[in-house]
Amino acid sequence: MKVTRRDFLNGIAVSVVAGMSPIQLLYGAEATKINARILQDDNFYPPVLTGLRGSDNKSYEFAHLLRDGETFDYKSLPIEESYDLVVVGAGISGLCAACVFRDKAGKDAKILVLDNHDDFGGHARRNEFHIQDTTILSYGGSESLQSPKALYSKEVVQFLASLGINIDKLAKSFDVNFYPDLKLGRGVYFNKKDFGVDKVVSGNPRRIISDDIPPNRINGRSYEDFINDFPMPDSDKKALLELHTNPKDYLHGMSKKERVKYVETQSYRNFLRDKVGLSEIAIAFFEGMTDDFLALGIDSVSCEDARGSFLPGFDNLKLPPLSKEAEAEISEPYIYHFPDGNATITRLMVKKLIPDITQSSSPEDIVSAMFDYNKLDMPESNVKIRLQSTAIHAANVQNGAIVTYANGKDKKLHKVFAKKVIMANYNSMIPYIIPDMSQIQKDSLGKAVKTPLIHTNIIMRNWQPFIKLGVHEIYSPRMFYARTKLDYPVDIGTYKHPRDPNKPVCLHMVSAPTTLNRGMIDGSEVDAREQARFARHQLFNMPFTEHEEILRKQLQGMLGGAGFKHDKDILAITLNRWGHCYAYNFNSLYDDKKESEKIIKQARKPFGNIAIANSDSDWSAYAHTAIEQALRALKDLKI
Repeated sequence: MKVTRRDFLNGIAVSVVAGMSPIQLLYGAEATKINARILQDDNFYPPVLTGLRGSDNKSYEFAHLLRDGETFDYKSLPIEESYDLVVVGAGISGLCAACVFRDKAGKDAKILVLDNHDDFGGHARRNEFHIQDTTILSYGGSESLQSPKALYSKEVVQFLASLGINIDKLAKSFDVNFYPDLKLGRGVYFNKKDFGVDKVVSGNPRRIISDDIPPNRINGRSYEDFINDFPMPDSDKKALLELHTNPKDYLHGMSKKERVKYVETQSYRNFLRDKVGLSEIAIAFFEGMTDDFLALGIDSVSCEDARGSFLPGFDNLKLPPLSKEAEAEISEPYIYHFPDGNATITRLMVKKLIPDITQSSSPEDIVSAMFDYNKLDMPESNVKIRLQSTAIHAANVQNGAIVTYANGKDKKLHKVFAKKVIMANYNSMIPYIIPDMSQIQKDSLGKAVKTPLIHTNIIMRNWQPFIKLGVHEIYSPRMFYARTKLDYPVDIGTYKHPRDPNKPVCLHMVSAPTTLNRGMIDGSEVDAREQARFARHQLFNMPFTEHEEILRKQLQGMLGGAGFKHDKDILAITLNRWGHCYAYNFNSLYDDKKESEKIIKQARKPFGNIAIANSDSDWSAYAHTAIEQALRALKDLKI
């Protein structure tokens, strides 16, 4: 069955977990009670919440009402408060805008930051676990600073430095030799349904984009030894070995111009099928390799992007070399990481805005600090961060703007005045919030369709199964979770990464839900935006019990042969569901470059006293982009 564009527009739903029965969490009932207590005002500390996190159903409540045509009475509401700046969105971009504005306007400036979630940070979400008198930290979304030496502007580096973040010092906190010294490498999990057997093949020698392991420490075997262990026919293993070690000129007969056009306009899957000549079972080995970094399947990733992700087949195609900048970006080590990912960066920004949130101040101390969330929104404070508050209307008025938001606690609408407003939320939602915008700007903003992504953290009783398998990371073709890995080995301040394989550790799993429909989508008819919308619809309708069933089944198949028992060895699960995660990125399969640049500029134009930030406004899903767009939005408002 193929899903066509018409099917998507008509809202066909496909259940990927039909017939599955829910598994009761061993810690489920108790966790529910604990979560309820934590959410009370006097004991509010969301980082320790487990179960379904990220954008939960409550965070979507008012936004979905607005999207679906619900009308609200804005005019009759009184103005309750006045501010110098209102920021919509407490992610990296919104908090950056608030920090820089306060630096320029002074400590007396009144700032309100609104966010629809019950925690700040946007996708830079902190997950905190307390197991057996030990604290384990991990990230629930935005994880690291990507290629700062190659990509970061002087302004971004200066802003990070103003928070106390030294990029070189941060890199030294990452123990790149920790897993290699344990003789662990990367492996591939072939599942029984698709490959006839549950098998983990260790010793993957493939270079990966932005690797955190030094090239000479990956503990990989030869391609011949590695591929010969695959549960595939000999003919397919031979074809894969040739592709990896002796690729041909698969575009023989094409001119240079034709070659460039081909790699820009053809998917990697088409290339493997039509030019390399791989069978479906051999192609299946690659179905998942782009799920994490690009959040799309190989049927929706161009050959050019696949080439930039170090996928095989391009060495002898006589293509123009990658630019020095591009090569530097994808080759720079992925080691600029806090234990809770980029959540430490947002915590540092919150500390700067609201000093009483914690007594700690340095990045080393902030990593392990407890925050007093009751300080976020104090009546006497000049800076307030108001969670569970969804902006539903904004309009320019004389010398400022009026912002109306819906509060998830009291279920009421509230109106505030601001001299300036920065929309640092999902750009595709802005047309619903600011109906007075021109239609061309609304249409342009609507093109910024975020791609869904899931970051799941699992606390395992111990990690001996990984020791026995000889791996620290496992790639799983054709599975819901394409990437499963032991968390990054980072020590900062008093926080130490778990080092004893007999004790609990955090296992991180990543899923790109656009691949829920892998093998069902005709890529020529359904573009990346519609795939994201459809996957988001499916994701929203999947309860936590179904998610839990999927991950338990995958982990059992993957690790069961090494002694893992999911009903005993899983101590906690936090599933960070981001229906709107990666900012839309230019995709040469579906987009025209010049037209896309025009759309980006049109979408982020200032609208009176309102400016637009967020990584969406540059179609680039990186932390540094979020910072850059915050700085640009402030300039648009002449701040």
